[in-house]
Amino acid sequence: MTEKKLRIALAGNANVGKSLTGESEVPIQRKGRWEIARLRDIVEHTLASQPAARLGDSEISTPDNLFVVSLDPETMRAVKAKVSKVLRHRETRRLVRVRTRSGRVVTATRDHNFIVMLNGELRVVEGEHLSPGDRVPILEETPLIPEGISSTKISWDVVERIEEVNPKGEYVYDLAVEGYENFMLANGLFIHNSVIFNQLTGLHQHIGNWPGKTVEKAEGTLHFKGYEIDIIDLPGIYSLSTFSLEELISREYIAVEKPDIVINVVDASVLERNLFFTLQLMELETPMVIALNQMDIAAKKGIKIDCKKLEKILGVPVVPTVAITGRGIYQLLEKAVEAVEKGGIKPLRIEYGEEVEERIRKLTDLIEKVEFKYPARWTAIKLLEGDREVEREIRKIKPEIVQTAERLSREIEKIHGHPCSTVITSERYEVAGRIVREVQEIVTPMRPSLSERIHEITTHRVLGYLVMGLVLLAVFYSIFAFGDYASGILEDLLYGLEPPFKAIFGEGLLGDLLWGGVMEGLIAGITIVLPYIVPFYLILYMLEDSGYLSRIAFLTDSVMHKMGLHGKAFIPIMLAYGCNVPACLSCRIMETQRERLLAAFVVTLVPCAAVTVIVLGLVGRFIGVNWALTLYIVNIILVFVLGRFAFNLLPGEPTALIMEMSDYRIPHLRTVLKQTWFRLEEYIKIAFPLIMVSSFLIKTIEVLGLLGAFQAVLSPVATVWLGLPREVGITLIFGILRKELMLVMLAAILGTTDFGNVLTPTQMIVFTIVAMLYIPCIATIAALAKEFGWRKALLITVFEILFAITVGGIASRLLTLINPPY
Repeated sequence: MTEKKLRIALAGNANVGKSLTGESEVPIQRKGRWEIARLRDIVEHTLASQPAARLGDSEISTPDNLFVVSLDPETMRAVKAKVSKVLRHRETRRLVRVRTRSGRVVTATRDHNFIVMLNGELRVVEGEHLSPGDRVPILEETPLIPEGISSTKISWDVVERIEEVNPKGEYVYDLAVEGYENFMLANGLFIHNSVIFNQLTGLHQHIGNWPGKTVEKAEGTLHFKGYEIDIIDLPGIYSLSTFSLEELISREYIAVEKPDIVINVVDASVLERNLFFTLQLMELETPMVIALNQMDIAAKKGIKIDCKKLEKILGVPVVPTVAITGRGIYQLLEKAVEAVEKGGIKPLRIEYGEEVEERIRKLTDLIEKVEFKYPARWTAIKLLEGDREVEREIRKIKPEIVQTAERLSREIEKIHGHPCSTVITSERYEVAGRIVREVQEIVTPMRPSLSERIHEITTHRVLGYLVMGLVLLAVFYSIFAFGDYASGILEDLLYGLEPPFKAIFGEGLLGDLLWGGVMEGLIAGITIVLPYIVPFYLILYMLEDSGYLSRIAFLTDSVMHKMGLHGKAFIPIMLAYGCNVPACLSCRIMETQRERLLAAFVVTLVPCAAVTVIVLGLVGRFIGVNWALTLYIVNIILVFVLGRFAFNLLPGEPTALIMEMSDYRIPHLRTVLKQTWFRLEEYIKIAFPLIMVSSFLIKTIEVLGLLGAFQAVLSPVATVWLGLPREVGITLIFGILRKELMLVMLAAILGTTDFGNVLTPTQMIVFTIVAMLYIPCIATIAALAKEFGWRKALLITVFEILFAITVGGIASRLLTLINPPY
C-alpha cells in the first residue's frame, strides 16, 4: 500500500544557547573548586571522559557535577547553575567578534544572545543587533569565586568594536545550563525544537541551507501509521517579525509553503514567555499542535499546568512532552496526524484591547479586498507594528493601505503614549499572562512516583543497560531451566506411548513410518519447541504489558541503528531466541517494507531454541560451556556484520524509533495469556504440519535405504570442506527441514549418543557453527514466504546456506591449528 505524505513543521522559540569559539573564558566549578577555564578545554575534557552522542558533525555529552556562573536576568545576580550538556560542532557561518573597552573578546555566532543595558533597561539581543556603545555585564575579576556566588558583584563593560570573522570550518563550543537561559556570554542550549526533531527523525536527517539563504535547514523523514512524514525543523526564533533572516524564513515557510500542520514547541517551565510566540503563530492562522515540552523541569519547579484548559483556551491540541527522554513524542505525532485527518485544527482568534482591535478590523477589511499571501488579520497587525517587509510587499499592491496603517498606528500611539509596536507587544504579553494565570498553578514540587523512579533507573545511560542485562539473563535462564525440565517430563511421557502404538500398528513398514515419520515429528515439536516457546511468550508479553519492553527498545536503539534498524527490531530478535517463525511474523511491527525485510533477515541468523539444544547438547556437554558461550558471541558478531551488509545493500533510508513509552504498570494476566495463546496458535498452524511432513519424508528415505546415496552426494562438502565424517552430511541437509532433529539423526547415524568418542572437538564445533548459521528450518522459510514472497524467502535461504558452509570450512581450518581440548 502506498503511503500518504505529510509535511510537519517544527516551530519554537530560538534555541537559547548559541555556539562560541573555544577561547571564551568561563567560570566553572568542578570537584568542589571554582576556576576560570577556556570553553574549549571544558567541552573537550567532558567529551573525552563521558560517552558522547553524535548528530552529524556535532558531538554532545553530559558532564558530571559541572557548574558555571549564570546571570539571573531578573535580579541581575550571579548564580551557580548546573551544566546539563556540552556540545562541539563544526561552524561554517561567519561569526561576530565582540571587543569590549576593558579588552575582553567574545566570538559568537551571529544569533548568539547577549544581555545588554539599554536606556536603563535590560534586554536580550542577538549578536547581529549588538552595537558599539552597548553595555554588557561582566563579573568582577577574581581568581577563585566564593561559594556565596549570589553576592558576586556585576559590573558593566562597553562594546567598543564588532567585526566579522570566518571560522573556516573550525570547531565551536557550547554549554547547556539548567534553569537559567542567559549564561554569561554562553547561553544554554537545546530546550526546544532540536531535541524533538532528533527524536522524531533519528538518523534520517538532511542538513542543508534554505534555497538562496545562508541559514541552515534541517529536514527528516519518518513513517508513522501509514504516512510518510517530512519533518522540517524551522530556525529557532522569538517572534515572526523580520528582525532576522531566521524569522523571515520561518514565517515565509509557514504562510506560503503551508505545511499540513505546525508543531509549536513550548517550554512548560517558562510558559508565559513562550506563549508570546505561540500567539503570533495563532495570528498567522496556522493549523497546529502544541508540544508542551520540558514538563519534567516544570514539575521540579513546582509548576502544574492544566493542559486540557490550555487546549480549550487556544483551540488546538496540547501534548505534554519530555523530549530529551522521548516521553510524549509518540502521542505528539499521533495528535498531529489526527489533526491533519480532521482537516487541520486552526487555533481560536485571540483578541486584544478594544482600541487596538478596532484598528485591526479596519485594516483587515482593506487587506481582504486585495490578494496577499499572508492572512489579512496577521498582515494588519504587522502593518501596525511597522514590519518593513510586509509594508514593502503591500506597497507594491496598494500603497494606500500602508498609509492607512501608519495613520491608525499614530492613533494608537496617541492613546497609549507609547509606539504602536510596543503597545501590541504589551497586549500579547498581557494575553499570555492572563492565559498562564488560568492554566498554571505553583504547587509544592511533587516527589517522583514509583513508576517515574523506575523509569529513570531503567532508561539511565549506565544503570539502564545494567538492569537490561540482568533482566535478559534472568529471562533466558528461567526459560531454558524450565524448558529443560518440562522437555524431559514430556519426552518420558510421550515416548512411553511407543509400546502400545507398536502393538496397534505392528513392527513392520507401516508401524515404522507412522511412528518414526509422524509420531516422532509430533513428539519433537511438543517436547523440544513448546517447553521453550510457551514460557518465552509469557515472559515477553509480561514485559510488554508492564511497559519495560519499550525501554529495552529505547536502550538498544543506537545499536540497532548501526544495522539500519531501530530499537523495536530488538523485539523480534528476542523472539528469535525462542523460535524464528514467530520472530519473522513479528517483524510486522517495523514501519517500512525495507525494515521488515532487513529485520527478518537478521532474526533468521539468531539461534533459536532448537539450535540451542545442539549448542548445549553437543559443544556445551562435550567441550565445555565456555566454548558454547564463545559460539554465541561469534554469532552475535556475525549477525551484526551481516545486518550491516544487508543495510548497505538494500536501497532506502533508515527511519527513526517512534514508539509509545507508557507508564509502568502491573501486567494484566488475562491479556498476557490471550496474547501468548494467539502467538502459540499461529506457530502451531504454520510449523507443526511442516514438521510432521518433513519427519515422514526423512523416515521414508531411511526405510527405503537411500541414505547412502545422499551421503555420497554430500561428501565433497561435508568431508572435504567441513572436515566432518561422511555420514554427518545427511544431517545437515535434513536440518533444513527440522533443526531440532539434527542431534537425534546424528546419534542414529553414528550409533551412539556419546559424541565425544566418535567426533573430535573441532568437528563438533564446526557442525554446530553450520547449524547455527544456515536457515533455521522449513517452517521459517514458509514464514518468510508468507511475509515477503517465495523469491525473497529462497534468496535468504540460499545465501545463508552458502554462508554457513563457507564459515564452517574456514572455522575447520582455524580450529585445526588451535586444537580445542575436551
